Amino acid sequence: MPRHPSPLPQRHGIDAAWVRTPGPGPDGSPQWSTMREFLLGRLPAGAEVERRLAAGEFVDQQGRPWSGDEEFRPHVFVWFHRPLAPETPVPFPLGILDRTDNLVVVDKPHFMATTPRGAHVRETALVKLRVALDLPELAPAHRLDRLTAGVLVFTTRRGCRGAYAGVFQSRRVAKTYEAVGRFDPALTFPMRLVGRIEKRRGSLQASLVPGEPNAETLVEVVEVQEGYARYRLTPMTGKTHQLRLQMSDAGLPLVGDPLYPEVREDTPDDYADPLRLVARRLRFTDPLDGVERDYTSGRALTWPADVRR
Repeated sequence: MPRHPSPLPQRHGIDAAWVRTPGPGPDGSPQWSTMREFLLGRLPAGAEVERRLAAGEFVDQQGRPWSGDEEFRPHVFVWFHRPLAPETPVPFPLGILDRTDNLVVVDKPHFMATTPRGAHVRETALVKLRVALDLPELAPAHRLDRLTAGVLVFTTRRGCRGAYAGVFQSRRVAKTYEAVGRFDPALTFPMRLVGRIEKRRGSLQASLVPGEPNAETLVEVVEVQEGYARYRLTPMTGKTHQLRLQMSDAGLPLVGDPLYPEVREDTPDDYADPLRLVARRLRFTDPLDGVERDYTSGRALTWPADVRR
């Protein structure tokens, strides 16, 4: 990340993007003649780059537009706003559970990402809240997967971000999830799932591998219905896809999970069949005012269609 703030303001609640020019090539000479050549080589859609250069949409660290005709300069930043592609609106409300000077706590719906990534930008919790609440410094204190619903905490300004991040990173937060998944009457509950989880870059799935355990989850049964159960899951750690992977590995895959045990083909979201996983309750001591904060999600978990109620 650049050490200096963006010279461009947010647009639609979205921070400006940047690229940094590299140093000289192996022979010590510049790899491009002009900044235009660099941008055309670095960014897709050459005609769009030319149009945006002409419109002054690429700027330097001081906010001065690059014309493109400048001699190539190594180790400088080029700032710009990425064009936004159309997005399908997430058809569920983003409920606000609490708002203080330092925090915004929401009840995130299924199918809504926490922060912009890939095809999901404006239809994310962060961007929606920044715009709706006029809080440009809003940032997540932690994250939930796009497919996981439930309690999600944001900080309102940079000055308090570190204090709350420390609470989550040091695991001084009590988290309880609820899920619906397969039930195996041969297993004894409550049970603890312990193992080592690693996720390789470029892989959609995380994996359980040999080695020192780094992931632990307490699994309790709340209710059983025709081969399925509603579970209370208490993670002691916070590895990527921990609950989904460990439950699948135990033979208890969660209903509606497109990744575990097998990756489904990339298809449009089926809003009628969400991942049955909710971050149900979150508790912690506020590091700034000492208040005991306790939040509960109201998101419903439905049984699969083949369960007769």
